[in-house]
Amino acid sequence: MRPIKHLTPRYVKNRLGVALYERTHRDAPWLTRQMVGLLSCWLRPDDSGLELGSGRSTIWFAERVRHLVSVEHDPVWYQQVQARLAVHKDVVDYHLCPDAAAYRERVDSLPSDSIDFVLVDGIERDYCAVMSMPKIVPGGIIIVDNCNWYLPHASTSPGSREPGSGPASETWGKFLEATRGWRYIWTSDGVTDTAFWVKPAASTGSGQAAEVPLRPLQ
Repeated sequence: MRPIKHLTPRYVKNRLGVALYERTHRDAPWLTRQMVGLLSCWLRPDDSGLELGSGRSTIWFAERVRHLVSVEHDPVWYQQVQARLAVHKDVVDYHLCPDAAAYRERVDSLPSDSIDFVLVDGIERDYCAVMSMPKIVPGGIIIVDNCNWYLPHASTSPGSREPGSGPASETWGKFLEATRGWRYIWTSDGVTDTAFWVKPAASTGSGQAAEVPLRPLQ
């Protein structure tokens, strides 16, 4: 049997910490607890956002912002989340996009400079991260969950891409290039990582994302 490299004493301690946090914060999004704390301070009641990949974060955002567009690809999960959204129907526009083409189209359909934040936590993450850049206002943020799976960073979380290993795809490389110079905060609990990037008032990448060559649909 192959050893499981990440099952170190440090990982076990971190995993127990995450389990305790999730037990005592049952309504918190499935992001790092550090990121949840940051977003609690960052988001404002008049914000509008885009959520790519729904879940507990959908309800959490709906309780804190003016408007949320949420996109989900899994029909079963969509029905489960929708059942919890009845009291937030005036805040959340919830869309089932079961294939990659529909998912991409939903992102592409948003006007430029129309949202204050986007959470990238579903399918087509590299495409969504790049194509959402023109959609957020200056000062807005792009949040990427499990960012350590796709972008190189000195993280101890399992599945992380080591510094020097390069991004997970050409499109993730375009994201790194386009956000070069953006302020960002990278959080990790030793189990998963979540980061956000702040779109500056003037950026070499903010107006060029739509021109980035992207991989074709499979």
